[in-house]
Amino acid sequence: THLKQRKNTNKHLRPYKERETKPTFSLFRVCKEHKKNMRDLIYLLWINHRLKVMMVMMMFVSWRCVLGLENINPIFFDEGLSHLFGEANLIRSPDDRSVRLLLDKYTGSGFISSNMYQHGFFSSLIKLPGAYTAGLVVAFYTSNGDVFVKNHDELDIEFLGNVEGKPWRFQTNMYGNGSTNRGREERYRLWFDPSKEFHRYSILWNPTKIIFWVDDVPIREIIRKEEMKGDYPQKPMSLYATIWDASSWATSGGKFGVDYAFSPFVSEFKDVALDGCNVSDSFPNNNNNNTVGYNYINCSASDQDLMTSDYSTISPKQAAAMRRFRERYMYYSYCYDTVRYAVPPPECVIVTAEKDRFRDTGRLKFGGSHRARKRRKRNRSTPVVSADQ
Repeated sequence: THLKQRKNTNKHLRPYKERETKPTFSLFRVCKEHKKNMRDLIYLLWINHRLKVMMVMMMFVSWRCVLGLENINPIFFDEGLSHLFGEANLIRSPDDRSVRLLLDKYTGSGFISSNMYQHGFFSSLIKLPGAYTAGLVVAFYTSNGDVFVKNHDELDIEFLGNVEGKPWRFQTNMYGNGSTNRGREERYRLWFDPSKEFHRYSILWNPTKIIFWVDDVPIREIIRKEEMKGDYPQKPMSLYATIWDASSWATSGGKFGVDYAFSPFVSEFKDVALDGCNVSDSFPNNNNNNTVGYNYINCSASDQDLMTSDYSTISPKQAAAMRRFRERYMYYSYCYDTVRYAVPPPECVIVTAEKDRFRDTGRLKFGGSHRARKRRKRNRSTPVVSADQ
């Protein structure tokens, strides 16, 4: 009886094998003809679903390879991070791989790397708060302001909140040797909603260059030049992540502030990666504003790795993606702000196509919203910037 049932089962399966490569609708037609074989149909669809999942996984792996993310090793919170402020508003996940930073009417919150690094690659998957976020700043940055109080270095990625219905914006900045009066900020929009899902934001800092990344797209590259002197960050820095109330300036110059009726505001960081020369153990007198000892730390091996890694080299495809990003989404650049800088700072590379789009103040001639362009392209979808384009 068992063999007879098996034989009959194989008999029913035979037509499906002939139809496996045909469109899905044919399977449903066969299903109507052979209702008893619904389980077989479901099995075939399950196999098809598994193939789709495998394809998505392969695409994800290929994306990681574009930026060399297969070499990034995320850390546990306890491995390299510690609480900075607002401890009650810092919530770690059970697996210790992610952390939520909250802002409420009492306090914001933040974390800091447990060590200082002489150059490095700093990266995290980040998801921002949604709805009304005016007045908020979520920052992912490196700094040594706690050690070198009057001549600190800093590299910033700062996300600037907005009123409900309007998108987040963000800026990158670089300070060297306390040059806060010579801010080098650029401001941008994003080609996606950063509150809907996680995206990876990264900062590369090595002895010769600085690159800011969004996913696999390099959005800004600063090449070190001798004329920069101390304006290029050279001293060991820690990694920071914070959320805080910046109502006085973050949205429309302070026109819109934080509305705590929408609190708590939640930002999430996961898969944080730190790759660089850890100098905390050999860095002398961290709390005494010592400016001498760091010059004697040997980080040559680590620096060589940083300068030859995948994320320190911009491929031709990535260079094209960076150009597209800056053409479509950058709405302010200090390099074109002749009101502040009659002579552009030495690291600026003046691109004619970019310069023609900006006023003398470094802002877009049509304002930051591209209103004129939107009217002409109202029916077009928002372009996606990708290194694969």
